[in-house]
Amino acid sequence: MKKHNFYAGPSILPEFTKQKVAEAAIDFAGTGLSVMEVSHRSKEFVAVMDKAIELVKELLHVPEGYSVLFLQGGASTQFLMAPYNLLKKKAAYLNTGSWSSKAIKEAKLIGEIVEVASSKDANFNYIPKGFVIPEDADYFHITSNNTIFGTALLTDPVSPVPLVADMSSDIFSRLIDVSKYDVIYAGAQKNLGPSGATLVIVKDDALGKVDRPIPTMLNYQTHIDKVSMFNTPSVLPVFACLQTLIWLKEKGGVEAMEKINIEKATLLYDELDRNILFEPNIKVVEDRSRMNVTFVMTPEYAEQEKAFLDFATSKGMVGIKGHRSVGGFRASIYNAMPVDSVKAMIGAMQEFEQTI
Repeated sequence: MKKHNFYAGPSILPEFTKQKVAEAAIDFAGTGLSVMEVSHRSKEFVAVMDKAIELVKELLHVPEGYSVLFLQGGASTQFLMAPYNLLKKKAAYLNTGSWSSKAIKEAKLIGEIVEVASSKDANFNYIPKGFVIPEDADYFHITSNNTIFGTALLTDPVSPVPLVADMSSDIFSRLIDVSKYDVIYAGAQKNLGPSGATLVIVKDDALGKVDRPIPTMLNYQTHIDKVSMFNTPSVLPVFACLQTLIWLKEKGGVEAMEKINIEKATLLYDELDRNILFEPNIKVVEDRSRMNVTFVMTPEYAEQEKAFLDFATSKGMVGIKGHRSVGGFRASIYNAMPVDSVKAMIGAMQEFEQTI
């Protein structure tokens, strides 16, 4: 039976990426060695890092004056690393879920944090609007896509101060204007590669403005100066990220991927709005994530939740159980998720509807 992988992360990867990684795990670049056992300073792996950086810049149209890094520690390390490098006195944060809450907690260790707005009052099921960003803030931080709750900011915010964004779960899924941001960071394990690598895009002239001493490994400049080679990078995850970037370019780039992602999300949300058994958690249409579609059974059919989970699982749906803080279901439909898998999910929902 074909499996349809809806896990939120680590999550589905392109078949192209998996095949190339499998090959390189045995013989990397004709070296006769595995990619897991070659020196990160070998010419073969340096070429991997250089090409991955080049493709990130190409696919996201990164302007001059920005550096692209492949680091470790996930987005969770960036919760601290970003303020360590950028926060002088005060920073503003938009609180839209679990990950932004954790980012706020870490930033408070460095300086004053202003929470400009929060959707915690409704279990983060909407994106706050109409808030005011203090113009004396050093930066404004957002989480562009909220994996657990299923909300997203689908356009670049207008901000009077520099922007910092956690784009872990929607990087490369839609067009962004990188020039509006001082730092963009993303854990790889949702839309780019396996866990173990973290993509960071940092504006060079945003650095060097804080007075505090920055620990070597938490200093962006350390990694810029050594082209992500200050310490041993995650060689296998970076190699996998490169394969996904090559795949993405062959698919037509971010512009083409955004169209496909809109198609997939529209199909699934339309079914949720139609089917008598289900309802989407996010009622405000413009706040709905295209990457993580969260939904529950309608109140009159709430007792059918386990039955549907079992039914969908029997049809090959994997990883659709919702996060414990939300319940219900979550279908993560990242870049590598084919339209046919979304249609298979819809088919399972419609077939189950006929049994009630």
